Amino acid sequence: MSDTEYLKRIAEALERVSPAPAAAPDFAAADAFVWQVSPDHLVPVPKVNRVALELLVGINRSRDTLLENTLQFARGLPANNALLWGARGMGKSSLVKAVHAAVVDQGLPLKIVEIQREDLATIARLLTHLRAVPDTRFILFCDDLSFSHDDQHYKSLKAVLDGGIEGRPENVVFYATSNRRHLMPRDMIENERSSAINPSEAVEEKVSLSDRFGLWLGFHPCDQDEFLTMIRGYCDAYDVQIDDDTLRAEAIEWQATRGSRSGRVAWQYFTDLAGRRGVALTK
Repeated sequence: MSDTEYLKRIAEALERVSPAPAAAPDFAAADAFVWQVSPDHLVPVPKVNRVALELLVGINRSRDTLLENTLQFARGLPANNALLWGARGMGKSSLVKAVHAAVVDQGLPLKIVEIQREDLATIARLLTHLRAVPDTRFILFCDDLSFSHDDQHYKSLKAVLDGGIEGRPENVVFYATSNRRHLMPRDMIENERSSAINPSEAVEEKVSLSDRFGLWLGFHPCDQDEFLTMIRGYCDAYDVQIDDDTLRAEAIEWQATRGSRSGRVAWQYFTDLAGRRGVALTK
């Protein structure tokens, strides 16, 4: 085989393993997109799975803060990246999607793009596409964000939070949800501190990642009254008829069998109730 043929085969092999450049997305196709890799492309989502903002109960302060931040951003004003952290099933991701819908309903041009945690390494390529349309504003959304001790994805995330040499695009803000305030397990933090030569430096880089979010919004477990209020709100919104005593007895039994009480459990009970009452959950 000649040197020319050999080099040609190497070039063809590199082309096969290199990601193909993504086609220019049609951002007019939808208000929501999902970032997919191999090959890179943005998939429009015509109908987003979400709950109306007014049905999210017990998180008023977080709701108002995130809504105001998002409105500022959509209007071209300064806004912060936001980390929504705390108890499972208390509406963190639902709030992000509901706030986006509320802002769009006000006639403001705002898109939401979801990226999976395992695809954070490709975030620079995604930002290149979003930066190319400065007249459109984007929420870059990562659900259930967390890192393990050997996870290097957090370094890619700094391209969004700190911006690197180019800076974060002015038309992009980053919202993330996590069950962990510092994005890594507490026992892992303590373990690295106890085993490292320099304990403070061992975890500082990862722990300080959460400090780069301008907004920290905490979500905590709901009490029984809030749990019942959530369900009653769903019943009223979807016109599911049930008296208060029956609802209370069934809902308390439902949450007891689940061993937890949250917005997610409230919705699961309501879904069962609506099915038994023959009510379709379409809005």
